[in-house]
Amino acid sequence: MNWWYQISFDSKWAFWLLPIPFMMLIWFIWSYRRAYPELILSTTASIQPLFSIRGLLKQMLPLLRICAVILMIIALARPQTKSSESKIKTEGISIVIALDISTSMLSLDFKPDRLSAAKEVAVSFIKQRPNDRIGLVDFAGESFTPCPITADHEVLINQLMKVKPDDLEGGTAIGMGLGTAVNRLTAYPSKSKVIILLTDGVNNAGFVDPLTASEAARQFGARVYTIGVGKKGKALAPVGINPFTGSMVYDYVDVEIDEKLLQQISANTQGKYFRADNNDKLKNIFQEIDKMEKTKLAVSSFERKTEQFQYLLWAAAFFLLLEIFLRYTILRSNP
Repeated sequence: MNWWYQISFDSKWAFWLLPIPFMMLIWFIWSYRRAYPELILSTTASIQPLFSIRGLLKQMLPLLRICAVILMIIALARPQTKSSESKIKTEGISIVIALDISTSMLSLDFKPDRLSAAKEVAVSFIKQRPNDRIGLVDFAGESFTPCPITADHEVLINQLMKVKPDDLEGGTAIGMGLGTAVNRLTAYPSKSKVIILLTDGVNNAGFVDPLTASEAARQFGARVYTIGVGKKGKALAPVGINPFTGSMVYDYVDVEIDEKLLQQISANTQGKYFRADNNDKLKNIFQEIDKMEKTKLAVSSFERKTEQFQYLLWAAAFFLLLEIFLRYTILRSNP
């Protein structure tokens, strides 16, 4: 019955004519009673043979005309069915997440640790942006691309969850991580390009200067949002491996983040610097970036109306022709 809810009438004023067939019905009943007055009998056994289906049908002929008039009035109201169509054109954003996976990212000032917390909020961020192409670059003492820019977010998330500190050499090469992210963006030109660089340390490795890499990002038209991860003061961080058990040894060390450098990188590319010192703050930062970098959607709606009055006119013509046919053939009165 969904089709019923799609019907509309373009000339609703025609419904004001519906009293006409109602008056025709009243006239038919009144005329019938004048032509055929009631005769009260104690029994109808003697006149039962006088009744016939033919006679009953002849009396009902005016009802066909009344039905035809009703159908013509509804047709005059111009019933229409509506079908709508929407076309959505998206202008997605190319995004690269540059993630520091140095050993210090296993520090326990986040729950369960910095790297796991960063992965969690990054996955949530990715799922909220279905129309964007997103890639992943990780870096420590060197940089690597686990997943180029892609629209297949399932593959991206799987690769993100697999990265771990021992994948790369030790150290923190911020310049190389940023430079690799810029290179990934050059393969997928788009109007909006964004790099989210997350680190918990200072640039102490690699052969690419971070500010030089930020200049390349600026020249390419990419905004860089930098995030410093780590609480202020000291944090329980890995300082080595126990030679007997092979497990990580932790101790309290000073949290050193080169905030000045990260601020320069973001300012040079018209981005923004954030500092996250706990899980909730990191989550809020990604939500803020999500709001600032909205995907542009252009929605075009079309509505098509199809006239349906012709079917009603055909039905009305059928009833009129049926009445004429029956009146002057099968139900014709003999003089």
